[in-house]
Amino acid sequence: MIVDLDGLAGVGALLARALDLPEDAAEADVLAARLAAPPSGRVVVRVGASDGTAVAFASISDADPRLGHVELLAVLPEARRRGVGAALLRAAEERLADLGATRVRLGGNPPCYAWPGVDVRYTPAVCLARRAGYEVTDTAWNMTADLTRLAPANESGTDEPRQDGKRLDEKRLGEARLDEARLEGQGVKVLPAGPDTASWVRSIWGDGWAWEVEESLGRDGAGCYVAVRDGEILGFAAYGANRPSWFGPMGTAPAAEGLGVGRVLLRRCLADQYSLGLRSAQIGWAGPIGFYSKAVGARVERVFWMYTKDL
Repeated sequence: MIVDLDGLAGVGALLARALDLPEDAAEADVLAARLAAPPSGRVVVRVGASDGTAVAFASISDADPRLGHVELLAVLPEARRRGVGAALLRAAEERLADLGATRVRLGGNPPCYAWPGVDVRYTPAVCLARRAGYEVTDTAWNMTADLTRLAPANESGTDEPRQDGKRLDEKRLGEARLDEARLEGQGVKVLPAGPDTASWVRSIWGDGWAWEVEESLGRDGAGCYVAVRDGEILGFAAYGANRPSWFGPMGTAPAAEGLGVGRVLLRRCLADQYSLGLRSAQIGWAGPIGFYSKAVGARVERVFWMYTKDL
C-alpha cells in the first residue's frame, strides 16, 4: 500500500540501500534533506510504501505550476519486480495532478533537485519510465573533475606520484597561476561572495541561480566566490548548494567575457572542495563541455535522460 509520508525518518537509510550507484548512496542523507528543504513557494509531496521498501519525492515547478516533477523514486532491491515502483509513480502523478499539474517530468526541478533526469545507468528506472508512457524529451550531463590533479601540492611537496599513483597536472596548474596574475594585472580581485551577490546574480540570471548562491553562503560544505573590479562584480562561481560534491552554478557578466574570470573562479571553488576532503567534484548539469574540459580536465561521466508525459 502507498501512503503519504510526513517526515524523513528512515528515508536516508532507505535511499542508501536503494540507490545502485555508490556515489548516490553515499550522499543519501544529504540528498533527502536537500529535497525536503526547497525554495520557498515550492510544494513538495512524499509518498512511500507502507512496508518501508520504497519512497518518492515529487514537487510542482516554481517556473510552471502546470509542470510536476518526480524528483526521486527509489525501491529497495528485494522489493523490485513486484509493481511497487509503478504504484509509487502512479501515486506521485496523482498527487501532482491534484496540485494542478498537467504534465510530469522525471527529475530536474532546478534550482533544488536530485539529478537533471534519470541516469542512463539506472536500468530499472529507465524500464519503469518507458512502461509508464514517458518519452525522452531532453538529455543532460554531469562532468567530473579530478581534484587530486589540481591540488597546489602533493603530500611530499614534490612531483612524485601521490598515493593513488597520479601526478599533479602541472600544465593546468601553470595556466591557473598565469590566469590569476593576468586578472590581478587588470585590477580584478577574486573574493569570497558577500550578501549582495545573490541580488546581482538574480538581476542577470534569475531566481534559480540566485537561490543556489544564497544556499552556498555560510553553510558547511558550500561556498561562493566573485570576481570584482572597482567595486563591480564581474562574475561568480558557487559550490555545495545542493550537496558538497557538486560545483555550480557559475556565470560571467556579458561585459567581462573573455577576461578569464570563469577559469579562476572555477579553480578557486574546486580547491575549496579538495580542502574539504573531496577527491572529485561533479559539475552539475554542465553546459560548456569544452570549457570545463580545457580548464580543469573535466570529463563527461553522467548522462541523464529527461522523461516527460502528459497526464
